[in-house]
Amino acid sequence: MDQAKQNSLEETPWLLHFIPSNDVEGFNNQSQQSEDKTLNSSAMVAGTAEVQSQNRESHQRKDSAFISMPSSPFRSDEVKTPKRVAFNLKEKEFGTMISDSTVKGIPVYAKSHSEPVPKGFVEGTVENINFTQHQSLDSSYRDRSFDSFKTWSGKLERQLTNLRGGRPPETGPEEKTKKSEKETSLPVDRYFDALEGPELDTLRASEQIVLPEDKTWPFLLRFPVSSFGMCLGVSSQAILWKTLATSESTKFLHITPLINLVLWFIAVALVIVIFSIYLMKVLFYFEAVRREYYHPVRVNFFFAPWIALLFLALGVPSSITNNLPVVLWYVLMTPIFCFELKIYGQWMSGGQRRLSKVANPSNHLSIVGNFVGALLGASVGLKEGPLFFFAVGLAHYIVLFVTLYQRLPTNETLPKELHPVFFLFVAAPSVASMAWARLQGSFDYGARIPYFICLFLYFSLAVRINFFRGFKFSLAWWAYTFPMTGAAIATIRYSNEVTNVVSQTLAVTLASISSLVVSALLVTTMVHAFVLRDLFLNDIAIAISDKRPKQHHHTHTRWLHNLRQGISDHKDIEIFLKFSPEAKEAEASADPPSNENKV
Repeated sequence: MDQAKQNSLEETPWLLHFIPSNDVEGFNNQSQQSEDKTLNSSAMVAGTAEVQSQNRESHQRKDSAFISMPSSPFRSDEVKTPKRVAFNLKEKEFGTMISDSTVKGIPVYAKSHSEPVPKGFVEGTVENINFTQHQSLDSSYRDRSFDSFKTWSGKLERQLTNLRGGRPPETGPEEKTKKSEKETSLPVDRYFDALEGPELDTLRASEQIVLPEDKTWPFLLRFPVSSFGMCLGVSSQAILWKTLATSESTKFLHITPLINLVLWFIAVALVIVIFSIYLMKVLFYFEAVRREYYHPVRVNFFFAPWIALLFLALGVPSSITNNLPVVLWYVLMTPIFCFELKIYGQWMSGGQRRLSKVANPSNHLSIVGNFVGALLGASVGLKEGPLFFFAVGLAHYIVLFVTLYQRLPTNETLPKELHPVFFLFVAAPSVASMAWARLQGSFDYGARIPYFICLFLYFSLAVRINFFRGFKFSLAWWAYTFPMTGAAIATIRYSNEVTNVVSQTLAVTLASISSLVVSALLVTTMVHAFVLRDLFLNDIAIAISDKRPKQHHHTHTRWLHNLRQGISDHKDIEIFLKFSPEAKEAEASADPPSNENKV
């Protein structure tokens, strides 16, 4: 029996029993407590028998993997009698750790001990990975790409952090740039410098936007103010079918007032939805709304929601009410009057915002509001107020009509995608004829003159087939709707005064075309919005930077160098002369060619 024990001891070289296993400071890869390598030789010899007994037991154990645990914050020399915790009944025989008298004068530090884990748990090495740096695992991560357009833009978050007594989050250079861009109003010059095209919605090649182009923006940022054009188209249909049901010249059609009732409720629901969405944009992304308001072309669409409400008031079914309150007219015309004071003043003496600079077919929206307001005011029994708005609208319509005919702002033709806005030429005279007829009480010569102008413009645009094909669907198509509807309603009113086969046929034809166009556009819009989901794309026009790009100056310098050296890069020279405001100064300051090069 003693011989068997002796053989088992000889399996492990005796010298290895005295090799310290804690070569790595603070870590012990054995399950039992081993002696520190700084112990004196007498302590090592005294513990030889105990170490041998421990080795026998350790060789009988299964293979194990060891995990390092964090070291204790206490030093062992702070504890008078550091004791050992036994994880096994067999460990009771190990006794306590080496007493202080054994290692007196030598500091002993606490060590981390490992516990065995089954061998099949994990094998191999694991790299040190900082999981908190991953966006999907860090709960504090938040996409700050759109903070510069948010209403709070982190301001409320910083205030709450200060109230809690915490340290406000540090702002990097990008956040500081976005903050400065938000706090400074975007001048109108930047819209002309950074954007191009008749609608100022195309980014120039040398410009950059402040929002990421490689991702889809939040829905509210992509929802433009021009979406109110849908409200104009549907609400004007309620007026059309109310007129068809109540006019003497169209009674042979036997139109039921129920159609007007259904369309009016559909229009009310659509107006509520569009108003709610845009109100959320005002609350959460006020900077985007402000940029749309300062946009030279988009500002005209801020008249659209109030005009839509005027249409709803005019098209209210007789089963609901026949007498609208007079105060409603004052409530709806007050914001229109305030907008006109700003817009018309800029047209006259606004520098970069003067009419000759910003004239566009969309400006008709700011004119139509006057005539629709005059029509509603005359319908509720008012006289002077509606006549005032009619006069203001007529004066500015004449100026706008002449300016747009001459195409003074850009002298370039509208792209095919914007052909529908040409039908806005029809809207103002058609509504003006009905407003004057209601003010005078009959469709007299004063009402027929704008009506005939409207009819001629309608036919001149309708015969041009290219205005209806060759371009992709967009919200601009809704510009077809309420001008066509206005022309149809004016024709019905005219046929009441001049009743014959021609006028009645024309009224039915124009009303049918208008209804078909609105129905087709409503279905197409729903398909693109909810099925194809390509109706609201990233709105580049509101995401321009408030400063010119840095490379802008270097590019101009290169073009100027080419001019001086006589390099015949016609494309660069053309772009330089077209877009550089300093082109004339650059050419004037260029050195004239010397006579030495001439032969």
